Amino acid sequence: MRCLVVADLHYALPQFDWLLSAAAQFDVVIFAGDALDLGSQVDYNAQILVVRKYLERLAATTKVILCSGNHDLDERNAEGEKIARWIGDVRSFGIACDGDDLVVGDTLFTICPWWDGPLVKQKIDAQLRAAATRKFSRWIWVHHAPPADSPTSWGGSRYFGDVELVQWIEALRPQIVFSGHVHQSPFVRDGSWFDRLGQTWVFNAGHQYGRPPAHIVLDLNEHKAFWMSAAGDEYVDLDAPLQRPAAAIVSPPDWLTSLSLATGQIRVLPASAQS
Repeated sequence: MRCLVVADLHYALPQFDWLLSAAAQFDVVIFAGDALDLGSQVDYNAQILVVRKYLERLAATTKVILCSGNHDLDERNAEGEKIARWIGDVRSFGIACDGDDLVVGDTLFTICPWWDGPLVKQKIDAQLRAAATRKFSRWIWVHHAPPADSPTSWGGSRYFGDVELVQWIEALRPQIVFSGHVHQSPFVRDGSWFDRLGQTWVFNAGHQYGRPPAHIVLDLNEHKAFWMSAAGDEYVDLDAPLQRPAAAIVSPPDWLTSLSLATGQIRVLPASAQS
């Protein structure tokens, strides 16, 4: 199984166009929050209509997972906590979203909403603990905020991560967590697009402007995660211990080369630079 992972597109339509162009090459597309942009001059309801249409087209192409981010909140629940009501509506397209579990082969995906208060946080806790009782070879979470005190939540001057996520990871031990939210993490000193908490790999692709977005490709057949961005192309071996820096992609597999030809992404180092 191969998964394409993005986050924080923030209504950048060229990046949504790129996502559509690449989606058919993957078994699952994971969108880890912040499809919308609260700071945009485009009306918020208009953004929702446009993004819904993109999501509908994505879901007609491959399996799609979508969690809410802080920019996606459009309503308050009965208790006054902010929620992303519109994200729940895209279930009608067959998309797994906030509060859902999705099984693909031997992998269980758990999709967490953005939480704005104690009640939604309690729902996430119950969701994760219920999913933990299910037995699958691999458990992957999608949770917009990265863990606290991790390079994946480092913004250049302080951490912006979620303390509760660290506690959930320590207690329940998923294999992989995909996040976003902290745009700068992979691009600033002491930040990173990957980390490991115990046996759990944590990833944050980061945010960049233009087409394509920074993105991660998870290859569960080869147990590797590839990161492609304007800052470079790297990968980590999921079966190996945590090592920094990540290895540069110098000999991409044929399928990843095909993706690069279609989307203009992978930049292979010249032979003189591969030693």
